[in-house]
Parts: sequence; C-alpha cells; structure tokens
Amino acid sequence: MKPIEFENGAVQIDASIVAKGLGLTLPLLQKEMRAGKITSFAERGVDADSGRHRLTFLSEHRRFRVVVDETGAIIQRSAVDFGDSLLPKSVRKAGG
Repeated sequence: MKPIEFENGAVQIDASIVAKGLGLTLPLLQKEMRAGKITSFAERGVDADSGRHRLTFLSEHRRFRVVVDETGAIIQRSAVDFGDSLLPKSVRKAGG
C-alpha cells in the first residue's frame, strides 16, 4: 500500500503517518481509534483546490492535518498541539 490511496471514493492513509502526526505510538493510535478517542474527517477541494483532499485527525489534545493531491502525494502536513488543554470545539469541524 502506498502511504495514501483512494479506493471507491474512500481515502486510505498509512496509520504510521497519523500516529507520527498525533505524536503517538502506532499501538496507542490503534487502541485510541478503537475506543473512539481519535476522530477524523476528510474534505474534498473545490475551485482552486480541485483535486486536493484535506484529511484531519483529532485526539484529545492535538490536531493533525494532511493535504494531498489526486495521486495521494502529500502536499502539506500540519499539527497543532494544545498541550494540557483539550481541543476547542471549533477545531473539531470541517473547514476550521
């Protein structure tokens, strides 16, 4: 599997990319995803961003975002760590 692939309208990303972006070990990422503590959403670009996808992953204290093109190549990565504070609700929605 390539790091990021598109299949039948779904986006698949290598879990190790998400773990690193959220500052977690792979086993802890998997455990927290199963427990519903890691959430995510995907957005498809329009107009000038057509062909791009923004994938956002959220833990209790961190947001990790990846922007990819239509081939799955990573264009941009960003992470925001809120330290001991919980993520604000505004960070938990698309477009934020």
